[in-house]
Amino acid sequence: MLKTRHGLLGIHTFVGVTSRIWGFILYILRKHLRTIIQYQTVRYDTLPLSPVSRNRLDAVKRKILVLDLDETLIHSHHDGVVRPKVRPGTPPDFILKVEIDQHPVRFLVHKRPHVDFFLEVVSQWYELVVFTASMEIYGSAVSDKLDRDILKRRYYRQHCTLDLGSYFKDLSVVHNDLSSVVILDNSPRAYRIHPEHVGVRLLSNHFLFVQTKPVHQNLAAY
Repeated sequence: MLKTRHGLLGIHTFVGVTSRIWGFILYILRKHLRTIIQYQTVRYDTLPLSPVSRNRLDAVKRKILVLDLDETLIHSHHDGVVRPKVRPGTPPDFILKVEIDQHPVRFLVHKRPHVDFFLEVVSQWYELVVFTASMEIYGSAVSDKLDRDILKRRYYRQHCTLDLGSYFKDLSVVHNDLSSVVILDNSPRAYRIHPEHVGVRLLSNHFLFVQTKPVHQNLAAY
């Protein structure tokens, strides 16, 4: 009788320990799976323009969409600098190593959510141009990583105008007919001499969150 009780107690203890170990293993697996799902790449099926839409675009003069880089298409920070726009532990989409003033600098770059899909869609409607106040060595490397085929025309800090300690973008260097130009930028100071040509102003503090209305839907009106 005593042996039976000891046997049952041993089985009960074994089952309890095994259950706890299995529960811990499941917890680790769920946590790891959530991390994978959170950072997995989102892929889209992009349909080509219909023949009707293609004919309409061919019949009209294609407008130019000027795109800012930092805090618009991407967010980046270099080693040792953490900004609140990026959740701690969020892995970068790519890493750039550039030399600035003869010093190697490593940038951790995060794409704006769905930016690849955005570029693929709006490139069918507009001629895309990058215009950034960043240095060319950095801006060129970022543009190449995003899409060197779509983002062929590029303007950098040397094309900006310095005024009262900040840079602004004179869109006349992009095209002399400003009625054909729309700029997409997060900073109102960058386009202050062309406020009527702003298609959408993006909010930097919403950088890592999916927007309720996709940007390309707003641009469809221009």
